[in-house]
Amino acid sequence: MTTKKKTSTTAATKKASTEGTTKGRPAKSTKPADGKPAKQPAIKRLSALDAAAKVLAESKEPLNAKQMIDAMTEKKYWSSPGGKTPHATLYSAILREINTKGKDARFKKIERGKFTTNG
Repeated sequence: MTTKKKTSTTAATKKASTEGTTKGRPAKSTKPADGKPAKQPAIKRLSALDAAAKVLAESKEPLNAKQMIDAMTEKKYWSSPGGKTPHATLYSAILREINTKGKDARFKKIERGKFTTNG
């Protein structure tokens, strides 16, 4: 036969081990574990489509995708994260929005390759 050893804990040791806890769990710390201060929330950057809509709203004439990319970069609304053909990606995204949203799209195709705001 095996016998089990009984361990007794006194009220003082039990209280000391649960101090600063919530329901037996350690309390949450306000600082990260590595001791560095918490990061501030980043400023929300515009997406390529949002920046293109902003550029077209400011422009008085229709623009093609390459002109929109150049204007977005110049005004520091958006810049390509290193892609080789951001104008082709923007063109595709604008056409996709026009096809999916129809009359509610932010863009309107005026002529081959040229867009303006819808409204």
